[in-house]
Amino acid sequence: MEYVKLGNTGLDVSRICLGTMGYGVPSERWPQKWVIDEEKSRPIIKKALELGINFFDTANVYSDGKSEEFVGRALRDFANRDEIVLATKVHFPMHDGPNGIGLSRKTIMSEIDNSLKRLGTDYVDLYITHRWDYNTPIEETMEALHDVVKAGKARYIGASAMYAWQFQKALHVAEKNGWTKFVSMQNHLNLMYREEEREMLPLCKEEKIAVTPYSPLASGRLTRDWSETTLRSETDQVQKTKYDATADTDQLIVERVAELAEKHGVPRSHIALAWLLQKEPVAAPIVGATKISHLEDAVAALSVSLTPEDVSYLEEPYVPHSIVGHN
Repeated sequence: MEYVKLGNTGLDVSRICLGTMGYGVPSERWPQKWVIDEEKSRPIIKKALELGINFFDTANVYSDGKSEEFVGRALRDFANRDEIVLATKVHFPMHDGPNGIGLSRKTIMSEIDNSLKRLGTDYVDLYITHRWDYNTPIEETMEALHDVVKAGKARYIGASAMYAWQFQKALHVAEKNGWTKFVSMQNHLNLMYREEEREMLPLCKEEKIAVTPYSPLASGRLTRDWSETTLRSETDQVQKTKYDATADTDQLIVERVAELAEKHGVPRSHIALAWLLQKEPVAAPIVGATKISHLEDAVAALSVSLTPEDVSYLEEPYVPHSIVGHN
């Protein structure tokens, strides 16, 4: 396993982060039929630790908190807490009615405590705003996050899925007031969706912000034949909103991934992840493994090196896409 600093911090994280959105139980608010239960998720988490992964990502909204519960119990059973970098997120609805969503001071202060209880820990290493809150002043959000850090409930803070101007505004507000600044950006980035290269990646590189991309394999579409389907591809409405509209133009990219995988004698996931790992300032792609083989493939991708010609060949068919995930 390789380790890198998380942006401009002294925190060491594995170059592969295990994403746990797929661990839980389907619910009315989280109707994902493809998630796996606790019994099936525990061996994957244990294997991640054996492979040297120390970075784990979850969110309060995943299966209405079940993901946090599953991850928390497994890490308590299998790992030394001081060696683990544990991230969770806040923003999406956790209960009906007022104050059940967003990044107000009230919501943040309530949800960090709820997350810590489900995770069974006194603190998270990285507390992430899951989306931008258009209904709360950014000053209120940043001060509340600062207070969470000062209370010892989070070591660092990060953000996810927003426009570069929003991220810059948040950084500026924190710096102006002497509050804790974001150290990471968890954004949507893969070979089929590269809009983040226009503004967000240059901003993060300039500000020494770690990029931890989600959907690095485009919900699996970069890893299989174009005509092949899975339970997730047939039932996951989130990935349909991400990729269905651009399916025709994305097919050539998937075909080139397959071609280079054959050339290098590796699975397609190795090529897609190797492309992402060579992007600056990507620190650790978030790989949502629901099988041990998914995890082993992700870690093995660290040994794959793409030539500049390979990178150009993969990137050449890309056309601009509509922004997905920022609202």
